[in-house]
Amino acid sequence: MTILIPAYEPDVRLLNLIMQLQTFRLGPIVIVDDGSGPKYRGIFETAEAYGCTVLTHPVNLGKGRALKTGFGHIREFGPQGYVVCADSDGQHLPHDIKRVMDALQQQTGPGMVLGSRKFAGKVPLRSRFGNSVTRGVFKLTTGTKVYDTQTGLRGFPYSMLDWLCEVPGDRFEYEMNMLLNANKEGYPVTEVFIDTVYLDHNKSSHFRPLVDSYRIYLPILMFSTSSVISALIDFALLFLIQYMTSNLFLSVVTARLCSSIFNYTMNRKYVFSGGKTSKISKSMPKYFALVVLVLFMNYGLLYFYNQQLIIPLIIAKVLTEVTIFLFSYWAQRRFVYRS
Repeated sequence: MTILIPAYEPDVRLLNLIMQLQTFRLGPIVIVDDGSGPKYRGIFETAEAYGCTVLTHPVNLGKGRALKTGFGHIREFGPQGYVVCADSDGQHLPHDIKRVMDALQQQTGPGMVLGSRKFAGKVPLRSRFGNSVTRGVFKLTTGTKVYDTQTGLRGFPYSMLDWLCEVPGDRFEYEMNMLLNANKEGYPVTEVFIDTVYLDHNKSSHFRPLVDSYRIYLPILMFSTSSVISALIDFALLFLIQYMTSNLFLSVVTARLCSSIFNYTMNRKYVFSGGKTSKISKSMPKYFALVVLVLFMNYGLLYFYNQQLIIPLIIAKVLTEVTIFLFSYWAQRRFVYRS
């Protein structure tokens, strides 16, 4: 097993972690100095003296890029086996790193193991709140429950390194992209609970709440934007055609067809592609089969709300879209664009 530690402006806690890990004899340690600068060179030279491999970025490129540098090095120079990523600030304890390694060894195929914090005891409010929000949004948009979406303690088999180097993102958003793409590719995500450690209220963290939160949530926003815009197109066309023809069925069919073409194009190229556009011959038939199903669901629900319950059309349309939104997302993720 190889332990990979990305580090930016670390302190003595990195050295303490290295010494503790060496007592466990888990395997070689690869550290990526993400442009910390001359002031911190002594820390990394000491790490090298302890037997660690230190890779250096001349300037700060971000946590995602540091992890990719480490993955690329391990892929080229080995050893083959498992890779466990840990943070350099003392939040991940050696016995928890070993716990992730043990879970990896129990897997029967490629998949990701997360060391998930319980957020028990004295946890900074921004950390508890931020993870709760991210956990809820991730569950809503992917249908997958991950308790700790922001943990840096993650383990992978050697066979996933090629894929990990292709996941988009260079900074903190890379770890969220990793989860989103794992979900799309069908890689299982296993969680093992670890101790929650925050030293000095997590002041050593280089996480910038506004900028990095935006980067983390951006993939989720992109995941949802296509459907929102498509719904707006559908919404506008429905009322325009209904006004011109007074034919509800024609209005629903035409509006749904136009919005579906837009939605398919955006999802195929940007949302579910993961950098690789799916083949039209595979995704288009499944997508438009789903469109037909959603179309009848849309008309049936709209007819029920508007004609049977006598709810105004605009309110009936909102209720209909809310009802089928999650089903459409789930079906596209699981069946239409799944590799």
